[in-house]
Amino acid sequence: MSTHSGERSGTRGAVAAWSLWDWGSAAFNAVIVTFVFAPYLTSGVAADEASGSTALGWTTAAAGLVIALVAPAIGTRADTGGRHRFWLGFHTFVVVAAMAGMFFVEDSPSHLWLGLVLLAVASVFFEFAEVSYNSILLSLSTPATVGRISGLGWGLGYAGGLALLVLLLVTVIQPEVGLLGATDEGGLRYRLVAVLAAVWFAVFALPVLLIGPRSATEAAASADPAASGGTGPSGAADPAAAPRARGRFPLSYFRGFAADYRRLLRRLLRMWREDRLTLRFLIASAVFRDGLAAIFAFAGVLAAGSYGFTASEVIVLGVAANLVAGTGAILAGVLDDRLGSKRVIVVGLLCLIAGAVPIAVSDSPTVFWVAAMFLCVFVGPVQASSRSFLARITPAEHAGENFGLYATTGRAVSFLGPLMFSTAIAVLGYQRAGALGIALVLAVGLLLIVRLKEPAHAEAASGADHDTSASTGSSLEKSE
Repeated sequence: MSTHSGERSGTRGAVAAWSLWDWGSAAFNAVIVTFVFAPYLTSGVAADEASGSTALGWTTAAAGLVIALVAPAIGTRADTGGRHRFWLGFHTFVVVAAMAGMFFVEDSPSHLWLGLVLLAVASVFFEFAEVSYNSILLSLSTPATVGRISGLGWGLGYAGGLALLVLLLVTVIQPEVGLLGATDEGGLRYRLVAVLAAVWFAVFALPVLLIGPRSATEAAASADPAASGGTGPSGAADPAAAPRARGRFPLSYFRGFAADYRRLLRRLLRMWREDRLTLRFLIASAVFRDGLAAIFAFAGVLAAGSYGFTASEVIVLGVAANLVAGTGAILAGVLDDRLGSKRVIVVGLLCLIAGAVPIAVSDSPTVFWVAAMFLCVFVGPVQASSRSFLARITPAEHAGENFGLYATTGRAVSFLGPLMFSTAIAVLGYQRAGALGIALVLAVGLLLIVRLKEPAHAEAASGADHDTSASTGSSLEKSE
């Protein structure tokens, strides 16, 4: 794996500062996207649950399309350097501002689109923030530590989501009159939750922005300004990055993105010629990982809209879901080593598809609880073994490139889950049918992964990165 050693590389303080961003980001994934604010939009703001869920699905799909068009260039740019901490701070600020703006979304259908637009903007910029956040990981780790450090971040993401959900449950959501006078009137309870989640994210994002490590390219740019234009594999200036330095804004900005897309295209063409197994896996994993992200994105929406869960019950569901998914991800490391990555992925996807069916056919809250926990058992293992599969088939010298594409391809199809969720509701006419749309996305991913063959030498190729199979997952997409 390509590694870097910024000025604070590998120190405990730097790792802790970096990991706290993941802890804080759970405020967006768990509270806003999954278990509190999105269900409030569809059940409390929209005229009815079905139309609200459909609108949420279309809006999320549109945000995914924006991500698909822009994120590949941002991901490629992250490989060639830049002011990672600056862009992480900027994108995080936009997310926090959008979350705070949700305070103005009252429980009236006339406020639905304000809430949806704010949610879409936050989703897009959260993905952009993660590009810079993941790039900084290369400055903290070596091939022998990247799994543990990455796992610490993901683990803190689960823990942060749990901590904030429980805190909000007992202080704002459950009491008749909660913190800061929170009541149901005008949706004030949920509007205050959005603001408190924004504060939580902002506070825990500060350490990495103030004392976190710089990427190697960022450090090099400080020593040599000429290096800021990007470097090639040998350390020489990368001609493809040069257009970013020419001309005036916005022309130079679009030239830079065009250069990034050309670089991405060259990488994909080289992979098509020399490494089709990896390319086909990236495509397959992008599809089924988007299905996994959709499970978390719409779980709270279905619980509130189709099964009548109260806000408190949705929070309890979120706590249980995070616990079960986290446990599944940890166990996946052992199963992956014994059975192989592909077997864990295939079995997991089959179980996920089967687990979606009861939700579509039954309106019993008990059935939903059982099905939801069953789904969460397998979400973690599929995520973990997907990352492990790629580690096993990736030579060390191409790890940075391949995992960069792993993230980029996941974003490129991030509209599929929301699109199929909304389409299934529109075609079949009831909210629970959205589960069948998600199952269809998972089924397509299953068909793509079944045809791949895990090579016999895969385990040797994974080397010290083998432990990454046990460390994935976050309460949203992290889907990715």
